[in-house]
Amino acid sequence: MPLSVIIGGWFGDEGKGKVVSYLGLVDKPGICVRTGSINAGHTVNYNGRTWKLRILPSCFVNESTQLMIAPGALLKIDVLLREIKETSSASRVWVDVNTGVIEDRHVESERSNEYLMKVIGSTGQGVGAAMVDRILRVLKTAKDFPELRDLTTDVSREVNEELDRGGSVIIEGTQGTFLSLYHGTYPYVTSRDTTAAGVISEVGVSPRLVGDIVLVFKAYVTRVGAGELPGELSMDEVITRGWTERGTVTGRPRRAAPFNIDLARRAVMLNRPTQIAITKFDALFPSARGKRKWVDLPVEARKWIESISEALKVPVTLVGTGEDSMDMIDLRREVIGP
Repeated sequence: MPLSVIIGGWFGDEGKGKVVSYLGLVDKPGICVRTGSINAGHTVNYNGRTWKLRILPSCFVNESTQLMIAPGALLKIDVLLREIKETSSASRVWVDVNTGVIEDRHVESERSNEYLMKVIGSTGQGVGAAMVDRILRVLKTAKDFPELRDLTTDVSREVNEELDRGGSVIIEGTQGTFLSLYHGTYPYVTSRDTTAAGVISEVGVSPRLVGDIVLVFKAYVTRVGAGELPGELSMDEVITRGWTERGTVTGRPRRAAPFNIDLARRAVMLNRPTQIAITKFDALFPSARGKRKWVDLPVEARKWIESISEALKVPVTLVGTGEDSMDMIDLRREVIGP
């Protein structure tokens, strides 16, 4: 479909970067838009290289895709310029004139707030403080910084015009459904709405233009920082299962729990996805690692996927089986047609 929105179904860390990079390579969208801010890291592994992105869209691996930062997003100039250099994408990165800019004073303000850092578990990247300034209408935006002048455009217009001429666009959501400021485990949440509705509002497109909403679930649940995590396992059990991970931005260990069907049902209710993607499937079924065809999966692995699709009443169309962007079983043609 022309406009696809990629959303996290848990508490972030679901593997959205992998899913978006795969779709970028295979579907070749004209534009890929990143929402959110630098407190969420998306990891891309492709052809033996690894990138940890905090603001650029994960579609960068497709060199024909234009990369855009949404007007509702927040960036930090040094992070943006570093990622442009690391991805060799200078000629195709665009920032909306109204994209908010995090300054050093926002970082300092957040890190000096003991409640945010020790109780809530903030990443300390200045995102919340910048959002406060945005609400107060005193935040500087991209158009106020000379070093961004050559990168600025009207992202909302660019996206809508691309869709009007029959092109395709991917919107890359940030973090996860249950970190939404409104629909998550408040107060242990982020400073924006991370559901599908919130993500498209950051870009400036009508819900009527959305073709697909892909809800991404990792094969188990992880969470960084404070807040509830139903079914949380002890660290010893996490290690035993091989589920040890660290946050992309902070490096903090991720707490873990088994796949939670009740949480998943609520994420489906809040986002109304047309498709589901499952990542880290090889962590549950090691024999699935690196497989790229449905028929190559063991029977018990296929039954697990089918049971999730049946329970959530949404087709599972993408199954990640390894770190590389192309380690993906793509069932879209078989399940929903060409």
